[in-house]
Amino acid sequence: MEQVILVDESDNELGYEEKLTCHKLPVKLHRAFSIFIFNGKGQVLLQRRAKSKHHWGGFWSNTCCSHPRPDEPVELAAKRRLEEEIGIVCDLQFLFKFIYKADYDTTWGEHELDWVFVGYYDGPIKPNEDEIDDLKFVDIDALKKDMSAHPERYTPWFKICLDRVLEHVGKK
Repeated sequence: MEQVILVDESDNELGYEEKLTCHKLPVKLHRAFSIFIFNGKGQVLLQRRAKSKHHWGGFWSNTCCSHPRPDEPVELAAKRRLEEEIGIVCDLQFLFKFIYKADYDTTWGEHELDWVFVGYYDGPIKPNEDEIDDLKFVDIDALKKDMSAHPERYTPWFKICLDRVLEHVGKK
């Protein structure tokens, strides 16, 4: 049984809850992380979430996102999941935290205090097919045009934090 860490708005731990239970409405605020990987061409690596996921399955999103385990530092959790989900090992830099809330349907949703990391990578990629339906590096201008024309294709957390990530990495 995988657990997530419940937090307050200052990121103080309040306890734990089973992951699926926590994502049922009303969703309690919990700790999460999002990773953005860029290649040497300045492209960002996007994933299309597996359709089998309970919420936002089939949506495009940032390279990797997940939750730290109880007593696991967020930085180590991010590196662990990046390798498990994408098959990438690289240095990650913490950028910022933000809180968001989004309902997927009448059952599922998100309410996360999200730690955002960036990394750079040009090597081989081995995605976990149970987690990901597609994976691709995308030019920033093409991504912004597609997100503007088809916002319904992208996860809410990705749409919320992309511009701020691009500011931090000098791509805006």
